[in-house]
Amino acid sequence: MSRVKRSVHARKKRRATLERAKGYRGDAHKSYRKAKEALLKADTYAYRDRRNRKRDFRRLWITRINAAARQEGLTYGQFMHGLKLAEVEVDRKILADIAVRDPETFRRFVERSREAAAA
Repeated sequence: MSRVKRSVHARKKRRATLERAKGYRGDAHKSYRKAKEALLKADTYAYRDRRNRKRDFRRLWITRINAAARQEGLTYGQFMHGLKLAEVEVDRKILADIAVRDPETFRRFVERSREAAAA
């Protein structure tokens, strides 16, 4: 079996790892071993937090909708229940944006919700 010389590829791999670890503190941007460990952690956090970001944004939207709904005299739960009964299919992201940017339109959603809940 012929011999495989890896030095070019090994150096390329190490250089790529150190390039990705640029800006890390201490040995994590200088030492290949430390950089590799730091990148494993960083990638784990990035993967986890891509999912957590969705969670965080949903919480933000719900908080905004709740605040706007309470100004109109409804709780978040009552408002969303009324929308469901009125068969209004607008997601929370859009509702939160409307609540912040266009209070008059949001007021109309609240009225639809109230009417559906009362009926």
